[in-house]
Amino acid sequence: MKRFSELTEEQIVALAISLEEEDARFYRDYARALEEHYPASAEVLREMAKEEDHHRQWLIDLHRKKFGEHIPLIRRQDVHGFVQHKPVWLMKAVGPERVRKQVEEMEYETRRFYEQAMSRATDAGIRKLLGDLAQAEQSHEVLAEKLEAKIVDASAEAAEKETRRRLFVLQIVQPGLAGLMDGSVSTLAPIFAAAFATHDTWATFLVGLAASIGAGISMGFAEALSDDGSLTGRGHPWLRGLVTGAMTAIGGLGHTLPFLIGNFWTAFVVACVIVVVELWAIAWVRARYMDTRFLQAVFEVVLGGTIVFATGVLIGSA
Repeated sequence: MKRFSELTEEQIVALAISLEEEDARFYRDYARALEEHYPASAEVLREMAKEEDHHRQWLIDLHRKKFGEHIPLIRRQDVHGFVQHKPVWLMKAVGPERVRKQVEEMEYETRRFYEQAMSRATDAGIRKLLGDLAQAEQSHEVLAEKLEAKIVDASAEAAEKETRRRLFVLQIVQPGLAGLMDGSVSTLAPIFAAAFATHDTWATFLVGLAASIGAGISMGFAEALSDDGSLTGRGHPWLRGLVTGAMTAIGGLGHTLPFLIGNFWTAFVVACVIVVVELWAIAWVRARYMDTRFLQAVFEVVLGGTIVFATGVLIGSA
């Protein structure tokens, strides 16, 4: 994968062509999925797909004029910073609310892409077209608002609140949840293995402290380096890294601190209670912010945590 800042002008135009084509196909797939029960919204989606077709043709004409007939195959998955959108055929259920959210994300991402691309272009013709497309995307957002109006009845204030909530989820909740899950689950095995291997609360505390802080540092750097946020709107990478790292460390320290208690079995029971609270909290956050059914979230998180916990106890008791 390449960073967006490393792309040439030809590669930027080729990527824009690929994005417009992919977005148009997404919209047509959404329209087909909704047309039976939401025909008006399906028609708006087909209109949006036609707009994307026009944009793609403008870009192809520009590429032909500036760089020739051959268009390099450059896709969003080849460039750092893009969100990977799940196609309709991989979704278990396609409802109007889910489509609306995904369309909003795609429109937001496309608008940011053209703004960033225009700032990097030096050729006057390329810069003009990218600027025109950025303006066209603003008018395209009106179509997205029409889609929202047909699917949900919400005021402008409610729409702004939803946008702020989505940014909060992208920039804070998602990295924080990833860290909390990793810290709460991945540290269970080493902490409880050390506990049952030594029956020494201080030694177990030191193992848990090292595992939690180490995991926090590792996850923080991994998140910060994964995406610079310039296209996805996920915020400053080091802020996301800090959130992820801190929540990873907190997730591990939660069931580490009880081992400061001198009595082994008291410390063990308290740690187990905290583990249960952590796993249920993670399930609640996933259900609240990540559009996951609560029972499904409980099953996935609690089952995974229980398996890791049992693994640590069995290894420590061996």
